[in-house]
Amino acid sequence: MSEMLNVENVAKSFTLHTQGALTIPVFEKINFSLQAGECIALTGASGAGKSTFMRMIYANYICNEGRINIRHNDGWLDMVGATPHEVLDVRRHTLGYVSQFLRVIPRVATLDIVAEPLIATGVAKETAIEKAKTLLTRLRIPHHLWSLSPLTFSGGEQQRVNIARGFAVEYPIMLLDEPTASLDADNRRTVLDFIEEAKAMGSAVLGIFHDQEARDAVCTGTFDVTQYQV
Repeated sequence: MSEMLNVENVAKSFTLHTQGALTIPVFEKINFSLQAGECIALTGASGAGKSTFMRMIYANYICNEGRINIRHNDGWLDMVGATPHEVLDVRRHTLGYVSQFLRVIPRVATLDIVAEPLIATGVAKETAIEKAKTLLTRLRIPHHLWSLSPLTFSGGEQQRVNIARGFAVEYPIMLLDEPTASLDADNRRTVLDFIEEAKAMGSAVLGIFHDQEARDAVCTGTFDVTQYQV
């Protein structure tokens, strides 16, 4: 297996500027690596910093100390010091992220929302649309909803659209924040199938799974962030 993600001595704290610049430390000196074909579950109590750590890898949160190295374009890129252009390129081609919430432009059709990440990588629109149709079908989103904005959907339907969009591109590295939350048994199984398929293709997967059964089904190991809390 080849290493896809390497985290070195990472630390994070938040500064509350509305509270007299009070600093709240989260964790320090995290060292972690992720290999191709692995699925590692982030574990720890609520508030331990699991989602914070994942958002730092995706460069949504600033990393106060350390390096977050991503294997990108046959080399290594430190997301901590990367330019905005480099971060966007990593997100487009290398690093996928399925959050718990769907954030999209209003009035854009569901089919286009799911196809968009593929089109952004240079895939022909017709090919991307066909892939989107396949994903939406597997996740049991009715055909008559495909032309509508998912902002009109139920919470569970929005989550499935979010998952379809996240798995549209075969990313070498994937970050999954509670991907099976709010899903019924059949769709939960489908998402676990997506993860197994990604692993089989060599993707490195890092996820938060509060569902113990789902974690046991797809994860090859765990990483407890609690041991790095300050």
